[in-house]
Amino acid sequence: MGKNYRRVKYGCYMTNFGMSIVGNLSPLLFLTFRNIYGISYTLLGTLVLINFVSQLSIDLIFSFFSHKFNIQKTVKVMPYISIVGLTVFAILPTLFPSYAYLGLCVGTVIFSISAGLAEVLISPTIAAIPAKDPDREMSKLHSVYAWGVVGFVIIFTLLLLLLGQSNWQWITLGFTVVPFIAALLLSTCTLPEMQTPEKTSSALHQFKDKSIWLFIIAIFLGGASEVTMAQWSSSYLESALGLPKTLGDIFGVALFAVMLGLGRTLYAKIGKNISSVLIWGSIGATACYLIAAITNISFLGLLACSFTGFCSSMMWPGSLIIASDRYPNGGVFIFALMAAGGDLGASVGPQLVGIVTDYTAKIPFIQGLAYNLGILPEQMGMKMGLLVGMLFPLLGIIVFSAINRLYYGYNRERKNV
Repeated sequence: MGKNYRRVKYGCYMTNFGMSIVGNLSPLLFLTFRNIYGISYTLLGTLVLINFVSQLSIDLIFSFFSHKFNIQKTVKVMPYISIVGLTVFAILPTLFPSYAYLGLCVGTVIFSISAGLAEVLISPTIAAIPAKDPDREMSKLHSVYAWGVVGFVIIFTLLLLLLGQSNWQWITLGFTVVPFIAALLLSTCTLPEMQTPEKTSSALHQFKDKSIWLFIIAIFLGGASEVTMAQWSSSYLESALGLPKTLGDIFGVALFAVMLGLGRTLYAKIGKNISSVLIWGSIGATACYLIAAITNISFLGLLACSFTGFCSSMMWPGSLIIASDRYPNGGVFIFALMAAGGDLGASVGPQLVGIVTDYTAKIPFIQGLAYNLGILPEQMGMKMGLLVGMLFPLLGIIVFSAINRLYYGYNRERKNV
């Protein structure tokens, strides 16, 4: 059985690697789609929104109706959905260039459904496998996503550069090998049993526990803190700090992901006392946001943006670790609910920063302040946007401190039983 569970773990790791692909594919191709199909930036940005909304919808469905699904079969079918989604995403715009955007939307919805299922089901699968240190196993799982982003961004960017933008669809199809390997691994093994509520009313009843809302808020802030910087660092380094586009893309995305993966890998190797890690991570992320927003020194801004990845690395998986420990019998319901909170934060955070950036750049006072500082209003607007983004880890300090008291109080109660 141990060997079989190793196969399950590898299948889960490859599934998370596949999530890093579908989560970053569209942004890497924005300029390509604009050049080839003439798609506007607004519509391109909507692809990211479609991705998160689709994942959030799956999270909510499984929060209340997970008992209606065959969890074992659903886990095994996830990689196939990713393959179909990536294939549709690549082929439909090629076959019907006049309806390229529609094809991209359809493909995005399909592979986002797979990503949503992975968020809901992969973590509880790992949590259900007997382990000496389940916290570190969870951190290891989430570190795979971060390292997957690093590998995918670098390999995809290089292939696009070598083969040309016109061959983007064949490069995309090549990456279907990742979910295909995951499908092979998961199809030949027995998955551990995972608990689900017996009926919808059972799930609704758990909302009466007020502490569950604290965990949802925590992962909301964790998702917002991580994804806001992940999505905006490249544009910020290029527009506000004047780095060349290639360097902005590489260091804005890949270096952030390296630091994200480093933080999760270190916790998987030597980590302990997760609640304290979350508090200090929130403090560090707050400082990084502040430094990135106020500095005009490119190198310092680069360090602040990338080091945010290290500081925020455990805010999402750490919230899952404490929630699963606080609700050991929560099963799929708890992980689905937490995934919904994280995805909501990952949607709201970057969108809010974008709105603030656009709005403040048009305010006369901000424009005057920008000219006095020798920068453009757009650059000043982006700095204001990052200052607003700083509110997420700042609030995280408060929320994780409250969880720290609740968490240790719960552990003391459990030891006294």
